[in-house]
Amino acid sequence: MNHLHQRPGVAGRGEVSRRPDGRLFLSIDTWDDADFALLAADMLPALPRPLYTVVDEADTELRSRWASAGFTTRRREWEYVLPTAPGPVPAPAGVTIGPPSDERALRSLEDAIRAEVSATVGWAEMPAEILPRPDVPDVTKYVVAESADGYLGLVRLAAVTRQPRIGLLAVRADRQRRGIGRALLLHVLDALHRKGIPAASAEVTEANTAAMALFEGAGARRAGSNLELVLR
Repeated sequence: MNHLHQRPGVAGRGEVSRRPDGRLFLSIDTWDDADFALLAADMLPALPRPLYTVVDEADTELRSRWASAGFTTRRREWEYVLPTAPGPVPAPAGVTIGPPSDERALRSLEDAIRAEVSATVGWAEMPAEILPRPDVPDVTKYVVAESADGYLGLVRLAAVTRQPRIGLLAVRADRQRRGIGRALLLHVLDALHRKGIPAASAEVTEANTAAMALFEGAGARRAGSNLELVLR
């Protein structure tokens, strides 16, 4: 749903979209406080609750506008920049890291991982930039960890025009805490380094301390943060 408000010299637009996890997100694009307030007052009564939005934490003016509309902070998401570097670490015994060779097995692994997330923390707690699995996966964007039991974990790079973004890094629940995630991450950073790419980006929810430790252990630095706000 789109809504446009306009008066002489000032314009604003509000838009509502539904994320893959089913939640409804609102964005209001305007430079003027008065127009923001008018759009919010016009749209909010017609929208269901809870309702969400995402703002750059450094944008205090925009945060104040949303607070005036009744939104409160639900969670923080850190934006990381990871320098690429040569020298992937050896994979755990019995595990190999490399591009996938079996599309069906790749789809099965990603389905299993998504089911595990849904059954535990839920997709509402995952970084907003993690997109739903494509109907036809581009295997060139994946790196997998494989053993005699099949695929155990994966990294999926998002197709962006600036620097590569790690869209999803996950290991099957029964194979976590064995160094597979670290081996996957450093394999990708090594491969990007050999292509002459200096850095990659990633988003990590603040509550996911294990993921933060993994990225920071690989040399990642925080480049900013986003806040997810909610109106209940």
